[in-house]
This record gives sequence, structure tokens and C-alpha cells, in this order.
Amino acid sequence: MSGPQRHTEPLDVHLIAVRDGAKGPEVLLSRRAGEVYAAGCWHLISGHLDGPWEDMVTALVRETFEEAGVVVDPADVRAAVTVHHRSPGGGARIGLFFEVRRWHGTPRVMEPRVCDAMGWFSFDALPEPMVAYCRAGLDAYRADARMAVHFQEPGDPIAYDRSADRLALVPDHIGPGVVPEHAVRAFAEQAVGRITTWTDVSWAREESSVWRARGPEGSNWYVKIHQNTRSHQREVDALRGWVPGLGAAVPRLVAADAKLRAVVLTAVGGRSLHGAVYPPGQQRRIFHRIGQLAAAIHHSAPPRPAVGSLPLGKLERHLRGALPHLAPGDEKFIRATVEGVASLDPLEAVSTHGDFQLRNLRWDEAADTLYVIDFERSEEGPAVRDFVRLADAWHGRPDLFQAVMDGYGRPFTPAEEARLTVLSVLDAVSGISYGTAHGDPELMERGLRTLARLRIAPRL
Repeated sequence: MSGPQRHTEPLDVHLIAVRDGAKGPEVLLSRRAGEVYAAGCWHLISGHLDGPWEDMVTALVRETFEEAGVVVDPADVRAAVTVHHRSPGGGARIGLFFEVRRWHGTPRVMEPRVCDAMGWFSFDALPEPMVAYCRAGLDAYRADARMAVHFQEPGDPIAYDRSADRLALVPDHIGPGVVPEHAVRAFAEQAVGRITTWTDVSWAREESSVWRARGPEGSNWYVKIHQNTRSHQREVDALRGWVPGLGAAVPRLVAADAKLRAVVLTAVGGRSLHGAVYPPGQQRRIFHRIGQLAAAIHHSAPPRPAVGSLPLGKLERHLRGALPHLAPGDEKFIRATVEGVASLDPLEAVSTHGDFQLRNLRWDEAADTLYVIDFERSEEGPAVRDFVRLADAWHGRPDLFQAVMDGYGRPFTPAEEARLTVLSVLDAVSGISYGTAHGDPELMERGLRTLARLRIAPRL
């Protein structure tokens, strides 16, 4: 049943002007001054529609020119997030936040009567005091939300106060992956305190689910739900066991819940090396560091007695799935390679990452730091296990292979080279089979590329 009073909220528009700064993205803010609401607080450039004849994009372009003196092409305006806001005094409104990354002119204070400062600020170092309504819009934008509710209570401060954070994101229509289930959210908040925004950063494949969780003060954590109990236990065992010995190169385990198969991890910096492009000299330097990190992993605990067995149990099943996509001669090469397993010398077992590839390596150029994440395939095994998926990254680049070996501190032994070839063949067949069954062309292509490479040069 409808209430006796219909909503007649005003509509306002907000400019999220973003530029690339020295330490990451920056947003343009102005400080309110004079006889205006929230004087002394920082806010986005914003304003109301002039009337029913003015559309929201036109209003944003007009307000931007009037307040900052820059010209925005309507074609460069992008919808960001809509926020239904209620002030501490009880008045409600609808805020439409728009992202703009191109404009003409240099932003400057155009209305000194109501604004006494304007500047660019890192999203990770927003100024204070800031209007809580504005902060809610920016937090929702950073969480990639489309809609949010920000209903303040009587007595709440006008300026943002983390103890009175009223932001609630409205889940997107794409389903439950936007935020984790209630039990997981409660587990995470018990571990790290209030979480104001959730961002789904899961890999596209049907594996573990990962969210970036952000606190009211800008702190970041990662919350991960493992696909199965084995993956959960392997990652937790590694994070509680040998991983802390790697120091700043790894995330730290904050909390774990076996029933939920969930972990809360500290965030690490940098960007994934998967798909990243660097000059040749920088590449060699990074790959040298990768070799050093691999050595640190393998020396994180004393080696155990030699092991000789290889994971052959699933070969026939994987081979059946891969056969329709194999090149002529691939099956014969695969079987011949595997048949040579019995003649291989056993190798001592060490701690291994298990999925040591560029996707799980992050490089922070400013901090000159290499990070490694994702330990759910970690287990004891031969050290060369960690070079199976990395080998694809140095193919055709002997300088990168040498950089890895120099960083690692020694070359592979003949026994390790032979074991690496067999493990690479098994991983390729598994990848082709999995990619076929799950519609993952990237995995299929990597597997086929590996087989072609090994048939030409089995030792690299």
C-alpha cells in the first residue's frame, strides 16, 4: 500500500572527472565556501537541472563549465552510478554521477563566492572533510556499482564519518557474484571490521570466486571462496606454513573458515604480468626477479626425500577430451614422452607454488617489488613443477630464459629438464581437455602451443 506522501525528490548531477596521476587515478574536487550547504567540505562539481527542458547530460556539461571553466563534449560523458540520498535533516534526492575523462581547458575556480579551492586528489587519499553524500557516490563508483542507497540518520554529520557510513550498494542484475553471500560477508567483517564496498574480481573461469573488499578508511583486503575443500586446504596450509617466509612478496592470511571454504587476505600491490608489455631490458630484469622468487619458494623449507611418481592417473581421460584438437603426430609424441617416465631419476620434493605463471605474478614498478598470489595448487613436488606454465612466457626469448636461470641461481639438471618436459606435456593435455569441456579457448591454445614447442625443442 502506498504512503500518503508521494516522492518529489530533486535531481542533481555530479561530475567524476578522472585523470591519470603519478601514483594512479585522480579525481577533481572543489571545496565549498560561503553561504552554502556544507561550507568547508570537499565535493564533486555538481548542480541541479535548470528545469524540465534540460536533460541530465546537458546539465552536467553546463555545471562543469560554470564551476570549473572547462568544456566537456556530451559524447564523452559516461554514466557511473545513481545514488538515492537522504540528508541528516530528512530531505531526499536522486544523484546522477557521471565519469568524464576528456575535456578542453584547465579546471579552475570560476565561482569564488561559493568555492574557495579546487584540485586533483588520489582516490586512495581523498581530502577531509568531504560531504558524506559525495563520498558515497565515489565509493559506489569505485565498487563498480550501478546504483546505491545512502540514507543518513538524524544526527549524522554532513561530512563523511566512517563510524556513520550509510552506503548500501544495490546488487546488479547479473546475479549473486556481485557480492558474496551473507555468511561470507559476516565472516569477513568479523575478521577486518566494516566493509563498505565489494568488487567482484574473479577470473572468468569456473574456479574460485574472489572479491576485493574495501573498508571505510580505504583499506583493502581480498576475500576468496575456493572451488573445493582440497583447494582451500592447500592454500591455507601454504599461507600458514612456508609462504610467510617470503616476506613482503606475498599476501598475509587474516582469517580462514573451512566450512565456508573462505579466506581473507591482505592486498598486495602491482599489476598482473599477464598481458603486460615492458621494454626488453625491463623484461629481463623482471624475469630475473621471477627466478629469484622461485628460488625463495623452493628454499622456504628443507627439501624432503626424492619422489619419482608423476600424475599419470588422469592422462587417458584428458587425452580423450583433447584428441579432436590435436595436430597430427601429437598423440604419438605424448605417449612416447610419458612412456619414458620409468627411466627418469627421482627428484627431491620442495615447497612449490603449483600455478607459477604470469597471471599470478604482480609487478609494482614504483615499489620495485614482485608479488606472487594464489596458492590453492601449492603442494610438495619437484622444483621444476613451478616452471611448467612459466616456460610459455620465455618461449622464443632465450634472454628471458637466461634471466630466470640467473635469478634462480643455477641451471636445470638433465633430470629436471626431462621431468619438466613430461610435466609440461601432461599439463598441456589437461589444459586442452579442460578448455574443450568448459569453452576456454585460451587454455586450449596454450596447451596446443606447448605441444608444438616441445616437439621442436623438448628440453625448453
